[in-house]
Amino acid sequence: MLSTADEVYAWWKYLLMPFISGIVGWFTNVLALEMTFHPIEFFGFEIFRLKDQPWGFFGWQGIIPTKAEKMASITVDLMLQKLFDVKEIFNRLDPTNFSSVISDCLLLHLDIIFDEVATKYMPISWNNLPQELKNELVVCTSAECPQFLSSLMTDLQINIYNILDIKNMTLKACVENKAVMNNIFHEVGDKEFTFIKRSGFYFGFLFGSAQMILWYFYNRSWILPVGGFIVGWLTNSIALKIIFRPLNARKVACWTVHGIFLKRQNEVSRAFARIICVDILNIKAIWDAILHGSLHHNFEAILRAHSIVFTEKIMGSFRVFAVVAMGTDKYAQMKEDVASKVIENFPRIIEHSYEYTTSVLEIEETIREKMQSLSSRDFEGVLHPAFEEDEVTLIFVGGILGALVGVTQMFIFPTQS
Repeated sequence: MLSTADEVYAWWKYLLMPFISGIVGWFTNVLALEMTFHPIEFFGFEIFRLKDQPWGFFGWQGIIPTKAEKMASITVDLMLQKLFDVKEIFNRLDPTNFSSVISDCLLLHLDIIFDEVATKYMPISWNNLPQELKNELVVCTSAECPQFLSSLMTDLQINIYNILDIKNMTLKACVENKAVMNNIFHEVGDKEFTFIKRSGFYFGFLFGSAQMILWYFYNRSWILPVGGFIVGWLTNSIALKIIFRPLNARKVACWTVHGIFLKRQNEVSRAFARIICVDILNIKAIWDAILHGSLHHNFEAILRAHSIVFTEKIMGSFRVFAVVAMGTDKYAQMKEDVASKVIENFPRIIEHSYEYTTSVLEIEETIREKMQSLSSRDFEGVLHPAFEEDEVTLIFVGGILGALVGVTQMFIFPTQS
């Protein structure tokens, strides 16, 4: 017969099982999330590793950082197809207002540019030119600046697809800084990730209770590792399903059942729009992409053409003087030089338009409003890619970890002979 102490131990042994299973469920879910986001770079010995796979021979890289380019591609495709049109956004800029914002800055740079170029091509004639005539040149420049800038902006709006590659810009930003994609998913899925962690304990406790009953009536050592595997597998799997399913709200008895992520569409839309515009689609990044991105040669060609026409207009009555002073070939070369210097200085000039451009384009507001109006199926595509990538791997890892804990339990709860 068992002593009183042995009987108490026997009961506590059974009562501990649900709590241990709950801890296993919580731990496997937490670890699954950590493996989704971290480490940013591969950690371990990369002796062998398949392309775009987070695991390698003795090592791991977070799933999102590993597939940052692919996930960024999915995200930007969603934006371009469902949330905004680049041309429509840029057409919100009023060329006249745009020119008034940066005209003064452009004039300061042009004053220096013209002095440098004139000194280079006709030093003696330029130095001997009466100050009154130089002042007249300044007046002409000031008069032509608004037209130059407004016509330039109009041309850029017409050719926006030829000068700005939003997809390439986004992919580059996410590949060069893999933490960007992590930030996006962390921001929009913060509450869902908290749910996943907590639900691991709840579901683990529930499955552990079933395991306890089975263990009481059928005391076999293999039940513990098998049960641990099932707990690790199911807690991860069910938590992910509840986040995104059902896709559309359903009435079940007196409850409305809907994926917990999908129920937060308005809130998530605000967070997504904000983080996207802070980390990727801010005005500085957009202009950097235009000035230095994959299509920057097209932009420079447009700016060069407008700069040459602009210079020709400014010269006006000075043209004859300039041609006589330097010759036709050098005059043409001088205009090209002015254009090159305008291109070189344009990044510092355009900085003065950031505040105006941000307020007029309203990219964040547009993304938020369009996203809030998406169907549940389209909206699901915002966060689900983070889990769809290697979802089975994460669930399987959860099962393996649960099984290992089950093996440990075999030594804590030995079978009775």
